[in-house]
Amino acid sequence: MTYLTIGGVTVGLMILARFVAHWWPGRKALMKDPVRHASDLAPFLGAWAYGALTVLGIGGIIGWIARSAVWITSWLGDVALVWGVGTDAGQRAGGTVYLPLTQTGGALVLILTVIVMVTAKKSKHGKSITAGAWCGLMLGTSAGVAGFAAVPLATAANWLGGALYGVFV
Repeated sequence: MTYLTIGGVTVGLMILARFVAHWWPGRKALMKDPVRHASDLAPFLGAWAYGALTVLGIGGIIGWIARSAVWITSWLGDVALVWGVGTDAGQRAGGTVYLPLTQTGGALVLILTVIVMVTAKKSKHGKSITAGAWCGLMLGTSAGVAGFAAVPLATAANWLGGALYGVFV
């Protein structure tokens, strides 16, 4: 099992902070056209939800890639904390108890994987999609506010997968 460390959560928060700082249009522009500016968040948030779903007990190659990304990002974040600000490395971040995905929920994540990969490559929002998925990987099972989204996301994926395949448990 791969554990998320404080360094990994820090990297996830840095990705989120960078995206929000880059996105922020300013108060006047946001008040003038809030729908357009808020819609610019959609690719990032959708990819964030996908990233969070991939760390919820997905196996196979997708799960291996997700766990590897969590491991290397946690390691890099720990290195940045030790060398950047002089803190201790490797402290495990508190995780949340999450609802695992059912077979149909996992099948839905596989379909979403194809969608995210294609849109990240073909869309003008490719960087936002990639950053959102990476951020979701790092914050999806953390104990903070972002981690609380894991249960509703898994419930929604399990329900939608059941509805898509006509299998309700």
